Amino acid sequence: MASSNRPNTSSDGKPRKPGKGTAAKSTGAGVVLPYKILQVNPGLVPYQADIELRMRNYSHKLAQLLRDNGSLKDFANGVAYFGIHREHGGWVYREWAPAAQRLRFMGDFNDWNPESCPMERLEGGVFQVRFDDPNALWNGCKCKVIVEHDGKRLERIPLYAKRVVQDAKTVQWCCEVWDSTDYVWTDGDFAPGEATPFIYESHVGMAQDKLGIGTYREFADNILPRIQKLGYNTVQLMAIMNHPYYGSFGYQVSNFFACSSWFGTPDDLKYLVNKAHNMGLRVIMDLVHSHAVKNTAEGINEFDGTVYQFFHDGPQGDHPSWGTKLFDYNKPEVLHFLLSNLKFWLLEYHFDGFRFDGVTSMLYHNHGLGQDFTGYSSYFSLNTDVEAITYLQLANELIRQVKPDALTIAEDMSGMPGMCLPVSWGGIGFDYRLSMGAPDLWIKTIKEKRDEDWHLGDIWGSLISRRPQEKAIGYVESHDQALVGDQTIIFRLCGAEMYTGMDKADQNPVIQRGIALHKMLRLFTLSNAGEGYLNFMGNEFGHPEWIDFPREGNGWSYQYCRRQWNLVDNGYLKYQWLNDFDAAMIHTSKVLDFLAQGQPEFRYIHEKDKVISYSRGTAQFVFNFHPTESWTDRFIPTPGPGVYQVVLSTDDRDFGGYDRISKTYLYHTEKDGNGADGIRLYLPSRTGMVLVPVAKRVAKTAKPEKHSTVKTGAQKKAG
Repeated sequence: MASSNRPNTSSDGKPRKPGKGTAAKSTGAGVVLPYKILQVNPGLVPYQADIELRMRNYSHKLAQLLRDNGSLKDFANGVAYFGIHREHGGWVYREWAPAAQRLRFMGDFNDWNPESCPMERLEGGVFQVRFDDPNALWNGCKCKVIVEHDGKRLERIPLYAKRVVQDAKTVQWCCEVWDSTDYVWTDGDFAPGEATPFIYESHVGMAQDKLGIGTYREFADNILPRIQKLGYNTVQLMAIMNHPYYGSFGYQVSNFFACSSWFGTPDDLKYLVNKAHNMGLRVIMDLVHSHAVKNTAEGINEFDGTVYQFFHDGPQGDHPSWGTKLFDYNKPEVLHFLLSNLKFWLLEYHFDGFRFDGVTSMLYHNHGLGQDFTGYSSYFSLNTDVEAITYLQLANELIRQVKPDALTIAEDMSGMPGMCLPVSWGGIGFDYRLSMGAPDLWIKTIKEKRDEDWHLGDIWGSLISRRPQEKAIGYVESHDQALVGDQTIIFRLCGAEMYTGMDKADQNPVIQRGIALHKMLRLFTLSNAGEGYLNFMGNEFGHPEWIDFPREGNGWSYQYCRRQWNLVDNGYLKYQWLNDFDAAMIHTSKVLDFLAQGQPEFRYIHEKDKVISYSRGTAQFVFNFHPTESWTDRFIPTPGPGVYQVVLSTDDRDFGGYDRISKTYLYHTEKDGNGADGIRLYLPSRTGMVLVPVAKRVAKTAKPEKHSTVKTGAQKKAG
């Protein structure tokens, strides 16, 4: 479907006609040949033509959108023109519905009379209605728009609605006028203080102990202090865009400009972000531009009566696994809508970036389903959705123009080359991709192999495997592994023993194993799998229950859709040990800043003894994964001569260990038979440690608060 006047906007937000699609003299991204991606990754040289096609598509689309002037920042101004606004002392409502014959506006303001407020049709399928009376509409006024198409009368929610709620009487979703401008921000001097992201992935609704849905303000007041205390510097908020089904985890979005009313009002969300900034925490949003809910009454699907207004027509517009609608990224109108959406969240709510959900699904026509990405040919074929790639490039360039220090992360499991390289290099422009293979690796290892059969070389090699100069976010588990039907790492390790063996006085060997490996896996993954780190809320202390949203099958219960903070707060349970180790691990990582210091460097491995060592920056990591054997006087190579000291140990008594590793002893290097420098260490079974040269040691190692003086029998014996 083509439109003679697409919503291509100038700086005032008004629509204007696009150009003819000819290449711009400048792409706005400084693109020159040869593309640097080919220098960074010579393996791509045979696919130079594909990279050139990627960049031609980008240049042509940018020229089509901008013509010969303006910028993406100016173009992405749909929210300034469309939707419901105060204007010229009154109100105006504008909508884009190119296939509609008529639009009529109704709501509380006209007693829901479907005939009394017709909208005027302008050029390019744009409709509008004006109200000269400043009191004609008001904040909280509920409304809908009636769309007439092909003889049908359709009730719809405005596309640019900023607040969407369920009517208390009808339980139907409708727009609620929200034009509040009185929120006072106090974060004007906020700037991310640390480059390396330590991300706390969070869901506002399930973040409370209560059997119910948490609010933005409860999250701000109760959970942000926990995040800050643990040492994370970035909060990733899930399910922020409005979604009609709570149990979708926010991944079936209906209203792209409305923050979820499940958790409160727009001002409540602003309160959360503002408070986070004042605590030194950046806030990024889990963004869903990969698909949309298929609902028509609540969402944007068939808004003007046609599927193809926003989505592909026919089977190409339907996701075969998710039951959702797929955007047509080639249409300027769709790009205008989505890019305007990005700018809106950055400016209206002061978000500091986005984690783009479902990127793999966007990149390929088969959505990556059932496909193994075994070589570069997997990424450059007719299966590749080049229009989606162009959109992601445009999105990243726009985000940089609006907020230069914003953070963008791609959820891509395929490993698309250039995902995290600048657009000007021939890349797609993200800062990081998620290391999605790390959780799969750990799950497979725990499920299929005995502890003594773990192959450390394979595990280490898999975790450090990344595209040249492309950064990743490492993690052991996210929300995906915590969902009902799957298992968290702690539950895979401990099973039903968690229900009886988590008291600190209990010496259950299954729990002892689980707690030891829980700490080791986190430290091993954080130090290897990326240049940043992510944790899903509660997993830091080994939250015992899965996530199961209220549904008919569980009697609409919230029992498993909450976080039981009481388990870590009471001081008598082993959850506290895991929580305190996580805080110490994050603290040590930030002080030593080793994630910003290049790839890990291999030092030593002994597969039979299950010992591995590597260094990153000034930090040296040593692990003994053997389930029963401890090793005495083991020679571990170091980068050079010096004196080393342990600054973090998984075996600390404060973390549920046995204090077998000294943090005061100074290890002086010596030469081995080949003249290599190294230190001799006692390596207790199932332990990991971080050492640094004495001159570089952590100034203040994090010490967890002691909630209890309970000392287990095993600790008494070991101590």
